[in-house]
Amino acid sequence: MIPPNKSTSLLLAAAAATVHAAQSCSVNDLKVDYPAPKAADGWSYRLVARNLTKPRSILFDSDGHLIVLDAGEGIYRFGIDQDEGGTCLSLGDKETLLKNEDLNHGLALSEDGETIYASTDNDVYSWPYDASRSSINNDDRTTLITNMSNTDHTTRTLLLSRNEPVTLFVSRGSQSNLDDEAANIDSGHSQIRGFNLTDLGGDNPVEYTDGRVWGWGLRNSVGVAEDPKHGGIWSVENSVDELRRNGKDIHSDNPGEELNFHGYINGTDARFGNNNYGYPECYAIWGTDNFPDRGDLVVGDQFPDEDNSDETDETCNKDYLSPRLTFQAHMAPLDILFAPDGRELFVTFHGSWDRKEPVGYKISSVAFTADGMPEAKSDSRNGTKDILTTPDLGNCPDECFRPVGLARDADGRMWFTSDSTGEIFVMEHTSGGGGGDHGDGSDGGDDNEDAAVSLTQPRLVVAFGAIVAGLLLV
Repeated sequence: MIPPNKSTSLLLAAAAATVHAAQSCSVNDLKVDYPAPKAADGWSYRLVARNLTKPRSILFDSDGHLIVLDAGEGIYRFGIDQDEGGTCLSLGDKETLLKNEDLNHGLALSEDGETIYASTDNDVYSWPYDASRSSINNDDRTTLITNMSNTDHTTRTLLLSRNEPVTLFVSRGSQSNLDDEAANIDSGHSQIRGFNLTDLGGDNPVEYTDGRVWGWGLRNSVGVAEDPKHGGIWSVENSVDELRRNGKDIHSDNPGEELNFHGYINGTDARFGNNNYGYPECYAIWGTDNFPDRGDLVVGDQFPDEDNSDETDETCNKDYLSPRLTFQAHMAPLDILFAPDGRELFVTFHGSWDRKEPVGYKISSVAFTADGMPEAKSDSRNGTKDILTTPDLGNCPDECFRPVGLARDADGRMWFTSDSTGEIFVMEHTSGGGGGDHGDGSDGGDDNEDAAVSLTQPRLVVAFGAIVAGLLLV
């Protein structure tokens, strides 16, 4: 038998080797140069690309290439060079598919993988796409939709339905913090509209206002997604800044950001579609403490901007559609992505700029029922679960990742961009049933600058137990 002190030393050495092996990745040693985000229990993530300008939307083509819209630059593509499984992988050299400095956010790919779509602040374009070729011919560009050139909120998110592949959704934001024109449905401001692709691509592009309204009164709904199981259309709303009520500044915690439901692509629920969600008249309450003249209002209820509206609390909640869930004010949700089974919705929270104490700078998830609705009630303040968080928000925004676009590859791994740092990451749910705890970011990152983090408690417990058992048998 091995002496106790020697046994202990061997045990510790073996455990340390196991920890190192779990963290290391022989094909990728990229590190972030700011305090690394923390992944929740059961999640791992790794930095895979850097030195982009402002990566926003991402997707994968039929050959497994990662396609990136880099705002102000154009569209790039990466192949996976080496893949050791999980998050241990490296990307090949960046290929320039298309140079176009006007492209700023929207990106989509047809179901057959043969047409790519992208947007500027004014237009939606399409190009023929061949995954076997390393470039897109800009001479083949077709302008599909036009006249969206309001200022301020200039991203034009694109969502191509998979349940109805001929439907293209385009989200357009407001032209200012408080955009009076958004109160007029004919303005096209602050709306999500759907377009039948069979009606597009002729000699002349169609006007944005010719599309079918799927929701209006939406100040800046950058993230739009489709439930893969039920065909439900959802969006996340970036609400107004600098709001007051009864002369009191309430902007730190109100109004909340929103998760809104817009109905089903097959039109089975007549209550939805063409609904007004309130902006610029009414907003959702998040912070109820010290809220002036709150009355019976609860989280998610609507209230008016009394300086710019004739609405009341009563009419706001009668005449406008309230969010299905409400989030902390100023977290800035920018993309949403469903799990393949539709039971979880992932949200990138880009992070605040108009709040003394920063919030956001994380990726969270919302649990969904088998019926395609959030598990949390509409007045819940705990409807999200944090997946990847910033360890010290006091460093934000300058020393933090700011997540934007989400995509899933053929192996089920989730990828995301961080526009402010010019980076792309891959992450994976490695164990556990729910993807982590409620926000402490435990077991998902090191205190050093290594973004190649993948340790989770379940893996280490198993490995450690195996080492102990092996030593006891000696």
